[in-house]
Amino acid sequence: MRNPYNPGAGRPPPALVGRGRELETFDIAIQRLTLGRSAKSQLLTGLRGTGKTVLLREFGRIADHHDWAHEKIEATEDLAFVEGISILVSGALLRLRVRDQIRDRASRALGALTAFRVAYRVPDIGIDVDLGVEPAVGRADTGILAEDLAELFIEVGDAARTGGIGVLLTIDELQYVSQANLAALIVGLHRVSQEQLPLMVAGAGLPTLPGLVSEAKPYAERLFDFHEINSLAPDDARLALSYPGEAEAEGVAWSDAALDSVLELTRGYPYFLQEFGKHAWDVAAGPDIRQADIDAAAPIALSELDAGFFRARLARTTDAERAYLRAMATLGPGPCGSGEVAKALAKTTAQTGSVRDALIKRGLIYSPRWGQLAFTVPMFDEYVARVSTGQW
Repeated sequence: MRNPYNPGAGRPPPALVGRGRELETFDIAIQRLTLGRSAKSQLLTGLRGTGKTVLLREFGRIADHHDWAHEKIEATEDLAFVEGISILVSGALLRLRVRDQIRDRASRALGALTAFRVAYRVPDIGIDVDLGVEPAVGRADTGILAEDLAELFIEVGDAARTGGIGVLLTIDELQYVSQANLAALIVGLHRVSQEQLPLMVAGAGLPTLPGLVSEAKPYAERLFDFHEINSLAPDDARLALSYPGEAEAEGVAWSDAALDSVLELTRGYPYFLQEFGKHAWDVAAGPDIRQADIDAAAPIALSELDAGFFRARLARTTDAERAYLRAMATLGPGPCGSGEVAKALAKTTAQTGSVRDALIKRGLIYSPRWGQLAFTVPMFDEYVARVSTGQW
């Protein structure tokens, strides 16, 4: 009942460690924009399970602390980009509209949003009837997405500046946004940056994200601070498990051998640390967690990871896609050549191209450099080795 460890998608760990630089950079950017000075939007990139979503949540808390309006959304393969933007902007403007000093200015911006939604035939999201806001004809409704999004962002940023606050829009799984829509988003942020308006986007995505935004617009790297979120350094990983405010508060201590063992088993990945910490806590017979407890907990933790974290990634894959993943796994954990994978399948690179592209689109693999492939899920090759062909 009192177990402090918290494995799960986007769930905050008992101790958010090793991310101080990213949090400080974001906090400074928020304060600079509030003062009317320039600052960059933020992009978090990394493999699954490294804590990007948790960091986005922390960004939201920092924005709340500075009295900013904050809205969040998760991009998916199915969510239309303009619909997602409408949800974000409408939520932010509704938060601004309740403030007496900027109610009129926020209402004007809502008129631009309504015009935008009409122009792009965005499905009703339930704000028009409640607010009775008429479309502001001629505002953000040209049908040129980059221009309309820029005008919409300027309306939102100017409304926030009127009240001396700002707006944060967070977008998780940003790699699912198409290149054309990414380009429109970047154009909008560029215009906001030129006006030094207090509107920021914080996004998170797979390691391909920096390349995607650079391909969308060459000047994108000047608009964003990129943060590569990796596994935790050994000292931080140990602290994540033995954080005094949680484990010691319950009278529990970790032996050095137990900590070293978990670090070796998890490679320091935050999600895996939480999974192993949870099960080590549950099996421990006494107030201390020792090597014997890790030996007992490891099979349980791995079973949980296999049944949830790993196997869930395969739920929508075809037989051909699973065969491709299995071939990759036989080549080891690191990046491998697409030609090597094709050879393992007794096929040519051209014959396997459609399967490879489908797996990249689904976010199961990515290309760290030309002709190379890697898993987006840490230790996925080890998972494949643990499961039989029948279970695939």
